[in-house]
Amino acid sequence: MRNHKLVLPEHLNQYGFLFGGNLLKWVDEFSWIAASLDYPGSNFVTIGMDKVEFRRTVRQGSILSFDVNKVKEGNTSVQYGVEVSSNDLESGQEEVIFSTHVTFVRIDEQGRKLALPK
Repeated sequence: MRNHKLVLPEHLNQYGFLFGGNLLKWVDEFSWIAASLDYPGSNFVTIGMDKVEFRRTVRQGSILSFDVNKVKEGNTSVQYGVEVSSNDLESGQEEVIFSTHVTFVRIDEQGRKLALPK
């Protein structure tokens, strides 16, 4: 699944670069959407993100691409790989700026783990 995000002034830190917390929020949101589409009717919560390392700075006006793919499925949990690229609108080139794995667990209305649907 591929999503895009435009980096706007409200996404920047005091130095004029993308605030890392915004990137993490988008990674979590887009991977949650993928899980929810893959398992209709399921409720998921994030239980982990394996690595947080920002490879490049991102400036206002950048268009980010988020590629989200399921990489592992357990009994109650599912993991997605997320790769984030920054797109250079002048050259058309993409550069990977961030990647991680996000793990979700399916829960019931009381917050207890629930098996994934088959």
